[in-house]
Formats: sequence, structure tokens, C-alpha cells
Amino acid sequence: MAAIPDTISAPAKLESLPLLLGFVDSCAERQGFGPERMREIELVMEEILVNIFSYAYPEGAGDVEIACQGAEAGKLRIEVCDRGVPFDVLDRTDPDLEADIDERRIGGLGIFFVKQLVQDIQYRRAGEKNVLTLSVDSAPANL
Repeated sequence: MAAIPDTISAPAKLESLPLLLGFVDSCAERQGFGPERMREIELVMEEILVNIFSYAYPEGAGDVEIACQGAEAGKLRIEVCDRGVPFDVLDRTDPDLEADIDERRIGGLGIFFVKQLVQDIQYRRAGEKNVLTLSVDSAPANL
């Protein structure tokens, strides 16, 4: 039987960032994640959340919801939902890291790093919701 996920909902604004990051930290800690891996997950979540805060609700206020589920020790599934404009973060091509800095496109580097720090990332639009699902394990990334 799968564990019931812990959830939190907060306004999609920068002031909510410490609360939301603290929630994910506590979920990761309960799953046995060490400090180095927890810092990596904080970077991932900060990138995702700041993007939601900045772009999901151009017409006004909205919320973001995070659900964490740990099925086994050392594994964590994080689901981030918002009711903002549809946006598939995975639809962008990865930046060309070999190109000269003057020739690189603006944007996309944060999501590229997110993809490097998690084991799996999936996007889906469920009704009026953007749903981003991250699967992470407790081993630090080898970048």
C-alpha cells in the first residue's frame, strides 16, 4: 500500500518560497536524504517555484500546491501543481552549452539543471492544472 502524500498549498508569490522549501525539506529528511542532496532538491524546487511565481498567473493571484510521497526509504516523489497558464517546461530544447556565450539563447538553463538533478521529471495538463512530477532519490547528483 502506497503512503498517503503530504501536501501544502500557498499563494504563488515569492513570500511563500521559504514555507514551500521547508515543507519539501521535511519530506526529504523523513525519507533519509542527507544535507547535500537536500540542497540540490532545494535548488530544483526554487527554480520550479520561482518560474511559477513569475509566469503562471499573469492576470493576478493564484496558488501552488506541492505533494510529497515517499514509497520507500531513499525515494521521494514530488508533485507541483498550479492553475496557471499551460506551460510544459519539458517542451524546451536543452541549451547548447558548447556555444559561445554571445550565441546562446536566453533562458532554459535553470530547467536544464533541474533535469540533471532529478531521476525523472514528467509534465501533464490535468484539466485546468499544470502538474509537474519529480522522482528523486537520496544519492547526490554527479554533475
